[in-house]
Formats: sequence, C-alpha cells, structure tokens
Amino acid sequence: MSDRRRETGRVSRRRDADRADRSGWTGRTGLTGRTGLTGRTERTGQTERRGQLSLSAIEAGIGIVLVFAVAATFGLALPEPGVTDAQLDTYAADAGDVLANEPPRHGETTRLAEVAASPERFERERSALDRRVDRILPDNLLFAVETPHGTVGYPQPEGVPIGETTVPTINGAVEISVWYV
Repeated sequence: MSDRRRETGRVSRRRDADRADRSGWTGRTGLTGRTGLTGRTERTGQTERRGQLSLSAIEAGIGIVLVFAVAATFGLALPEPGVTDAQLDTYAADAGDVLANEPPRHGETTRLAEVAASPERFERERSALDRRVDRILPDNLLFAVETPHGTVGYPQPEGVPIGETTVPTINGAVEISVWYV
C-alpha cells in the first residue's frame, strides 16, 4: 500500500512539473517565467526590455490637463454679449406674468392692479410686493417695480444691462426692471 502511494505521488509530481513547463509557471515568483525584479526569464535567461514612464512625466501630464480644464471652464462659462439682455428680459417678463396672475390681498383684480390703484393701496402693499418679487427672482438679480404711485425695489444702476417689461393693468401700467448683481 505504501509503495502505491509513493508511485502515485511521483506521478502527480511529474504531472505538475509538466504543466508548469508548458505554462511557464515557476512556482516561486507568481509571474510567468520571471524571477524577481531583474526581468530575466528562467527558461531563456535573456533580459526583457520594458519601458517605464517616469513619475515626473506623469505629474507634468496631469498638471497640463488640469490647467487646460481650468482655462476651458473660464472660457466656456462666459455668455455671449447679446444673451444676457435677452435672459434679463425673460426674467422680467416671467416676474410680470406671475404678479399679473396673482390674486390681490385686499381687493381689485390682480396684485399689480391693486398696487397701481391708489397711493394708499400702494403704501399698504409696498413691503408685501417687495418680498414677493424678491422670492420670484433668482438670488443673483436685483429689481425695481415702478407703478403710477411709487417704486419698489432697488435704484437702477447705470452702465449695466437691464431687462424690462411693462404689464398693463386696469389702473395703469406697471414696469418691472431686473439686472444682475
């Protein structure tokens, strides 16, 4: 029985050795036919020539990509000159549409008609109109709402693009102006 085991063991070791020769596995390195870091193969003894990219070249490449990405971001983020005026007009028109369709707080047909009705109603609704327009518009915009009886909002600066719209009401026209901060 023990002779048989020895023979079986020899046969299986021989089979494993044959497989290793065919696959190039040496059992010592985990790499196919290579030993250590020299790049020499065990079977042929020849040195393999492998190129390596230096770390400074990799860092320089990453730096160039990063600089290009930042430059492209600044270049692409700038809007065309005519686009800001159209966008501001759209913001003003949207704010006018919202206010023109809101129900009044105390009377009249719409909120804008209420503030345009009389100086007393304008004074009563001034702060509520200011808060409402401030909530309607994005944070990067300032505004002025001009009624026949007064103005709500901020003074208009000179030399900046301004978007405007006029909303007709039964008590007179209300002009809404918006501009970037």
